[in-house]
Amino acid sequence: MSEAVAVVLAAGKGTRMKSELPKVLHEVCGKSMVEHVFDAVRRAGVTRIVCVIGHEADLMRERLSGHADVDFALQAEQLGTGHAVQMAVPAIGDHDGPVLVLAGDTPLLKSESLRGLLDELSANSAVCVVGSAVTENNAGLGRIVRDDAGAFERIVEEKDARSNNPELLAITEINTGCYAFDCRSLIDSLSEMRPLNDQAEYYLTDCPAILKAAGKTVVAAAKLDINEAMGVNTQEQLSDVARVLMSRDGS
Repeated sequence: MSEAVAVVLAAGKGTRMKSELPKVLHEVCGKSMVEHVFDAVRRAGVTRIVCVIGHEADLMRERLSGHADVDFALQAEQLGTGHAVQMAVPAIGDHDGPVLVLAGDTPLLKSESLRGLLDELSANSAVCVVGSAVTENNAGLGRIVRDDAGAFERIVEEKDARSNNPELLAITEINTGCYAFDCRSLIDSLSEMRPLNDQAEYYLTDCPAILKAAGKTVVAAAKLDINEAMGVNTQEQLSDVARVLMSRDGS
């Protein structure tokens, strides 16, 4: 397998943090959240990172300018995660190999989990691996829907499940928001996205289903634990993340 690149989504404002600072620049254990994500992808073997920025873009570039392996892509208007990845296409368009797509507000990601997603991509000759976790604490998280044979079928966001099929809410396998894609297949699927959801946004979660419908191999792999999917939206959650990080370090 050729070397992987990573697309890190970091364009949001983070209103619930009650701060003018972009959410991903808030520090936990002496380092910004997004830099924890950078560290994890590097340890997983990634040599090039594309960081999608939006809110306070100039400040983001300034604060992260010391990372020579990080390029920036601008999402001037926030139209969903799929749209954010579309903004990174000019930066990754010449890549022929695997791409990790991750959220910049998930500082608990482990390199071995990300490496596991890349290994699954190769081992299954897949074009997409959806990183999942199994948890009873599934409120607010997208559900992994499998067919009768146990194969990946699609991802359904909780708000759409609630309005369209409440039975899906009982599913305990959740989408962590971490993906490994074949780059060319990712770009093809991004062009097929449509905002056919209650929020009229472009969901990256539609891309795996688009690829599966095209006859490509898509798998969901429970390579992550629920802590790794813990996106930070409030100062309280930032404190929770700090406690987990300190416990990992034995502090």
